[in-house]
Amino acid sequence: MIHTMAGIQLRLACDEMMRAQGHDEPTGRAKITPGFNLPAVYVLHTVGPIVTGELTAEDEALLASCYRSCLDLAAETGVESVAFCCISTGIFMFPAQRAAQIAVKTVIDWLDETDSPIKVIFNVFKEDDLAIYNRLLNRPADDAL
Repeated sequence: MIHTMAGIQLRLACDEMMRAQGHDEPTGRAKITPGFNLPAVYVLHTVGPIVTGELTAEDEALLASCYRSCLDLAAETGVESVAFCCISTGIFMFPAQRAAQIAVKTVIDWLDETDSPIKVIFNVFKEDDLAIYNRLLNRPADDAL
């Protein structure tokens, strides 16, 4: 959806970045591009872990690294707010409940460690994910994240 709404310029920028890099982006790292046609100045990109079989400690560490890498890059760039989707859930098969626990803990820990003023939004598309994040963030079920 982001690539569609941002326009072809985003796909071209990503392609150019990958060609210049000469290899696939490692899992858990982050890159940044302009937002192009989005109502955002930048888009942060990260490759989340793909879960095949049992969830492992390495999968969990890589997912946490996705969030930390994005936040580090956002801070370096001077970004004031970040909206995170549910990284690696869906077709990457990371269990939604555990992914949300890792996301919330990683973000809270990063904000505490860095004392950063970055505003973080957890953007969800499914009602189940909304309920998970509301529980983790101790919010009433009918409040939007």
